[in-house]
Amino acid sequence: MSDEDDKHNILPPKAPSRTGLMTASLDLSDDNEKNGLNPRDYVSSLARGLEVLRAFNRTRRKMTLSEVAAETGNTRAGARRILLTLVHEGYAVADGKLFDLTPQVLELGYSVLSSKGAWDIARPFIDHLAEEIRESCSAAVLDKFDVVYVSGTQYHRVISVGISVGSRFPAHGTATGRVLLAAQPEEMWPGILQNIPLTPLTNRTVTNRLEFRKILEDVRDKGWSLVDQELEIGLMSIAVPLRNSMGGLVGAINVGVPTVRMTAEEMKDYILPRLLETSSNISQALKH
Repeated sequence: MSDEDDKHNILPPKAPSRTGLMTASLDLSDDNEKNGLNPRDYVSSLARGLEVLRAFNRTRRKMTLSEVAAETGNTRAGARRILLTLVHEGYAVADGKLFDLTPQVLELGYSVLSSKGAWDIARPFIDHLAEEIRESCSAAVLDKFDVVYVSGTQYHRVISVGISVGSRFPAHGTATGRVLLAAQPEEMWPGILQNIPLTPLTNRTVTNRLEFRKILEDVRDKGWSLVDQELEIGLMSIAVPLRNSMGGLVGAINVGVPTVRMTAEEMKDYILPRLLETSSNISQALKH
């Protein structure tokens, strides 16, 4: 079916979701046109593309064209057009007969989260943490292989760490970046580790891919990351993931401290417990 056909087709009854017991379907009958739900406003090709993305999330594996078609109810021709479009836009890769998603799909969710109310809710908790420990605190999301800071509080001292909202840094050299990378589904790790540019930012930056994988495994197991002067000499940072009440990854929060003021062990003993508590409190607040 072509995109032109979409303008003249009414959505068929929605199949039950495979991810939950209860579903909500959109009624596009003519009776509801008065409510603005005109069937001609529905773009079924977009819906089919979204279903392909959800199929990869459900299966958590690479799939052939035939498997994608069977999983989504598309024709082979329709599935092929969707997959090749995703490849062209950078959201998927083709490896022989197999298709797989790329880390670029993360931007679809994080770009929305960064502009929604989650960070408005988190801000008072971040402010409180900064005031308690008298250090600067920030929150970041992942954008491809960079972290973008979406909230933060700078605690002004003679020597302080200041990161403004919108600042962007390479993920591999930051505590927030490592926390966010380590939290990705493990089937995405080969693509991440193969494609992430491990550029040396200081003489302490880890640039070996095998070593970097071990670091991510350690961060995943511990649930936090500490980076010691790999982004900038004289700067340490420690970060933990921020999740909503359902366990979904929202971003990461971190504290940056000059090395002249605190050692790595002091960061772990003093900052980490308070950072973990703040993350937990924000997660609870996000469910309301």
